[in-house]
Amino acid sequence: MTIKTVFTASISTVALFASTFSAFAVDMDALYEAAKAEGQLTTIALPHDWCAYGGVIEGFKAKYPGITVNELNPNAGSGDEIEAIKANKGNTGPQAPDVIDVGLSFGPAAKAEGLIQPYKVSTWDDIPDSAKDAEGYWYGDYYGVLAMGINKDVVTDLPTSFADLTDGKFANSVALPGDPRTGNSSMMTVYAAGVSTGAAGGAEALNAGIAYFRGLKDAGILVPVNGNVQNLTQGATPIYFDWDYNLLAMRDKLAGNPPVDVIVPSDSVLAGVYVQAISAFAPHPNAAKLWMEYLYSDEGQLGWLAGYCHPIRFNAMSDAGTLPAELMANLPPAENYAKAVFPTLDEQGAAKQATAENWAKDMGVE
Repeated sequence: MTIKTVFTASISTVALFASTFSAFAVDMDALYEAAKAEGQLTTIALPHDWCAYGGVIEGFKAKYPGITVNELNPNAGSGDEIEAIKANKGNTGPQAPDVIDVGLSFGPAAKAEGLIQPYKVSTWDDIPDSAKDAEGYWYGDYYGVLAMGINKDVVTDLPTSFADLTDGKFANSVALPGDPRTGNSSMMTVYAAGVSTGAAGGAEALNAGIAYFRGLKDAGILVPVNGNVQNLTQGATPIYFDWDYNLLAMRDKLAGNPPVDVIVPSDSVLAGVYVQAISAFAPHPNAAKLWMEYLYSDEGQLGWLAGYCHPIRFNAMSDAGTLPAELMANLPPAENYAKAVFPTLDEQGAAKQATAENWAKDMGVE
């Protein structure tokens, strides 16, 4: 094919996808041709061992040959991703990210600053409304839920709920992964405990959660050290809370020494979601859209599931019977995940403020 022919094909396919929105029925062949004409996709902050992203990237490259994946700073954080867009607004070179994967709060902020562009993937309707921007600027991709990691050598009568943990038989057993004033997983664990009591969202749930953990402290159940792998294996914190994907990966790494169970509390299934977006200044917008289509296809969603991160389409795929039994066998029961609650940004903001104001004084800590 001559250069002239390639250029003509590129113009026609790019024009086809010039619209910022997907029409929900995408011509994938045409989109692939447009992406191949661009030749590259630039990602940022995607460590290969996080949610099995290494396998997801390899799956995309295998499915769509001819598109180079340029990976920037795999260990960057969400704030770094936003700064990379800002720093490269006029740059079409290899340092300009096409796509980002960031914490929930960064999606609306990036939209407000005009840093991302809207695009609705073909499977848009499967994404819960609470986990996406109605205009398509950002959308949840995967999530974890708060769970209990339990050393079964120490704890033989396994708890299944927050309510169970109030029993005195769990004395000196329960821990948070850190200080809820500085750690999101700890703050959201307190929030989840509050939800388990029937409290409404936001500050009410957080304050109810503080009261719950104060009750555990007074009963001698809450351990005054951080829950982590070392403390769990040594029995210092035989039960501690964290995101399920971290606990499941820990379970596998320990390989039965000691035996660990990961249980999602039946009375409060609280989810923490990450979101995808396309840079408003993406040098390769069609490759970015193709990447999004892949991530939100069954194949891409199952790639994350293999890394214990629940794909955002999990419930829809469960209903459709497209979740492989061999993957599901490694996870806690699916029925609990169907009850997952996604706190809104306003609720999380109110909870953070309540934590700052009330945790120390109500728990009697510095």
